[in-house]
Amino acid sequence: MTDSQSYTRDRKKGVPMAQDKKNQILTAAIDIFSEIGIEHAKVSDVVQRAGVAQGTFYLYYSSKHALIPAMAEQLLHEQLDSLKAYVQDEDPFDKNIRQMVDTIFSVTERYQHVLALCYSGLAMGGGLSEWEIIYEPYYQWMDRLLEDAQARGEVRKNINVRITSKLVTGMMEEAAEQLYLFDENAAQAEAYKKEAIQFIVRALM
Repeated sequence: MTDSQSYTRDRKKGVPMAQDKKNQILTAAIDIFSEIGIEHAKVSDVVQRAGVAQGTFYLYYSSKHALIPAMAEQLLHEQLDSLKAYVQDEDPFDKNIRQMVDTIFSVTERYQHVLALCYSGLAMGGGLSEWEIIYEPYYQWMDRLLEDAQARGEVRKNINVRITSKLVTGMMEEAAEQLYLFDENAAQAEAYKKEAIQFIVRALM
């Protein structure tokens, strides 16, 4: 049976095996890229680690570089899910900013090596423009938080909500990435968080 036939059979049965295979490939790629770098990794290395046929790989990805947006998207989904779990709509905006900074720093610390892979891989593959597509659900969520805060009088009325969503998101992530990816000094985490929170709150309130 071919990979495409197996994929069709799984879909007809309603069994999520196809998604499992896709996740296996993605997980294996993260491991392989972390170990030897994306430039040295081969598709054959990934499928061997994932335990799938090489034809299965090409059902989902056109090349090894095509994996990078999927890695970034997976990471961002987890971060957004964490934010939604900890940030409460009814809480004051400054408290929400603190929760967001804490969450983003935590996720960045946990996945710092994957983040580095995402940045290097997207740059090599010319896919930096794909970040905007990946981030759209994130920006929409942030837009709503800002609009709610404006309605409560906690955030200035004269801001451009979408631009501010992007700037605030970028500020929080840049602070976390500067700490964990570049400075590599986790002992300074609280100082970085404090400065990021103060900067954002003072700019908007």
